[in-house]
Amino acid sequence: MTEPEHVRPLAPATVLPLSDYPATNKQALHRRRNRIKCLICVTVTSIILITIVLSLVFTVFRVKDPIIKMNGVTVNGLDSTTGTQIQLLGTNISMIVDVSVKNPNSASFRYSNTTTDIYYKGTVVGEARGPPGKARAYRTVRMNMTVDIMIGRFLMDPGLAREVSGSGLLNVWSYTRVSGKVKILGIVKKHVTVKMNCTMAVNITRQAIQDTECKKDIDL
Repeated sequence: MTEPEHVRPLAPATVLPLSDYPATNKQALHRRRNRIKCLICVTVTSIILITIVLSLVFTVFRVKDPIIKMNGVTVNGLDSTTGTQIQLLGTNISMIVDVSVKNPNSASFRYSNTTTDIYYKGTVVGEARGPPGKARAYRTVRMNMTVDIMIGRFLMDPGLAREVSGSGLLNVWSYTRVSGKVKILGIVKKHVTVKMNCTMAVNITRQAIQDTECKKDIDL
């Protein structure tokens, strides 16, 4: 007869004390509350940072348009009138245009070449180009540009002698253009082109400019 197989007794089951269950639940609840608190802190901090950035963009960092101003114009090289003819031929006439650009921003305004053109009855009779530069924050930069007048284009107009002999004034207008950009903290950047049109009368006898009126325009 075969011997009966020995049956090994089973290991007793491990029973956790009832007091361990509440502790485990408390730890899970504590971790969950911490995660919720962290999420709330991150959300609130993000909202505060976004509010601060938006406030700076629309106040301190808001790019304002530069202000251009015509300070004055002087004319050199004019001869006085003789009878009904103006002795322009063979002379060198130039106009010195004094323009200032005010930068109302908290960062520098860097501009490229500035241009000034003088017109007589729709025809360009003088041109000037100024060098590039920059206007520092809340500062005003002043530019003096010398415009060489093209006498031949004046003399092509048949009404020139009549206009000058009648009033002694020569009505012209100028067009000045300053193009550049404002960049704040490398984030906010705005390209701006400031334009100014001025009408004026050249007094031949006094060799001076009078009755100057200017209009400004801005392209964004």
